[in-house]
Amino acid sequence: MNPLHITDNSFAKDVLESQKPVLVDFWAEWCGPCRMIAPIVEEIAREYDGKIVVGKVDVDANQNIAFNYSIRSIPTLLIFKGGEVVEQIIGAVPKKQIVERLNAQLSLSAN
Repeated sequence: MNPLHITDNSFAKDVLESQKPVLVDFWAEWCGPCRMIAPIVEEIAREYDGKIVVGKVDVDANQNIAFNYSIRSIPTLLIFKGGEVVEQIIGAVPKKQIVERLNAQLSLSAN
């Protein structure tokens, strides 16, 4: 499954009200590091299909969300559970680091 394109209008439904953990990638078209991790985010969306929701927020087109979550550097990945931010990853990091954080949150959900 491909990542959802989340907007200011869909954020509450897609992220805050989700029954599953949500990985949100805050990015912009002009951001080189964002383009570097985009394939990783897409791989995670496919590999974790059914376990989590993966979405992308274009910070230029959806400035309210970026402002509300104090996104100052991109790419920034936030992991939400129960409508709350539980993890924050800033910068173009290796897939292994993202997966470790996701798996930690998923294992917490199982307990």
